[in-house]
Amino acid sequence: MADQAPLSVSALTQRIKMSLERTFPSLAIVGELSNVKLHSSGHLYFTLKDEASQISGVMWRSRVPSLKFRPTDGQKVVVQGRITVYEVRGTYQIDVSSMRTLGAGDLQQAFEELKRKLMEEGLFDAERKRPLPPYPEQIGIITSPTGAVLHDMLHVFRRRYPVASLVFRPTRVQGAGAAQDIAEAIAEMNRFGGLDLIIVARGGGSLEDLWSFNEEIVARAIAGSKIPIVSGVGHEVDVTIADFVADLRAPTPTAAAELSVPDRRALIELLENSRYTMASAIEDRIARHRRDIRQMLKSHALHRPVDLLARHSQHLDELTRSMSTSLSHLFELTAARARGTTERLHALDPRSVLKRGYAIVRKQGRITGKRKELAVRDALEIEFADGTVRSTITDI
Repeated sequence: MADQAPLSVSALTQRIKMSLERTFPSLAIVGELSNVKLHSSGHLYFTLKDEASQISGVMWRSRVPSLKFRPTDGQKVVVQGRITVYEVRGTYQIDVSSMRTLGAGDLQQAFEELKRKLMEEGLFDAERKRPLPPYPEQIGIITSPTGAVLHDMLHVFRRRYPVASLVFRPTRVQGAGAAQDIAEAIAEMNRFGGLDLIIVARGGGSLEDLWSFNEEIVARAIAGSKIPIVSGVGHEVDVTIADFVADLRAPTPTAAAELSVPDRRALIELLENSRYTMASAIEDRIARHRRDIRQMLKSHALHRPVDLLARHSQHLDELTRSMSTSLSHLFELTAARARGTTERLHALDPRSVLKRGYAIVRKQGRITGKRKELAVRDALEIEFADGTVRSTITDI
């Protein structure tokens, strides 16, 4: 090989191109669509993948009108075409001449099944959604340490609400083990304590790029969080299971940051308005008191306090005399009533009657006032005004 002349990159690529195109002049491939994009040129670009591998594909604009459906991410399709090499990048791809759908792809089907399962369990119910704190002091961020997402979110926090403390937990957001890492990050944030809310975020991508946020382990971690969670995954058109379970779904990571905190400019304006309102209220009250004081200073009573005191003193004397007269009359009336009552009671006193020559006859200790109640030999007790005598009836 040392004696062979070296090949240029273009020459090597050309040989590979010829070899592949001769070996695979026509074939059918089944796989799942992702990264589907209809270019402004009219060409359709996409990736065809299965559980382990993927291949780029292109359908030229002259063939696109022959499609009987609109290709979208997640669809499982069968394509007919040939293998070719894109020499500029040295990559191989399938040049598709026809495409037919086999229905929803495996990922899309798994998405719908999990969505239906969690919906039936009530994890999407509005009643379980918690409101975000209006003025969060500590915010947890779960996202990739690389890329623009974290940078954009930090910029929003610095601009809108720089007083908030941010706790960042870096995590994988794509590929094998990412879902487990995201779920563990949510659990760690809850154990950390002191956080007012958590933001789970990543940038946009295809269905498989965002698949970690469609995993059941992530959905249940969000549902089990004691701290409110904001989901800011993908672009506005992207929807994940995490969006349905989270307490708030933001269309983008940047929007998640904006929705999580108030705008300091709005708060400053609110404080300024409150300060103005309070100052106006205080000034109005001071003005009212000033008017009251001026009225008091103009009053006769304030300038002639002795006259006011004398007038009240005279009125007090009049009340005293009136009360004394009323009390005297009341005492006299009460005394007369008492004397009359005493005389009536005295007249009813049995001893007063006895003094007038009457006597009280008792038989066996009981007063008797009828002759028919007496019999010969009855022992009697007769009470006079000056004493009592005992006698026995000898004749009736």
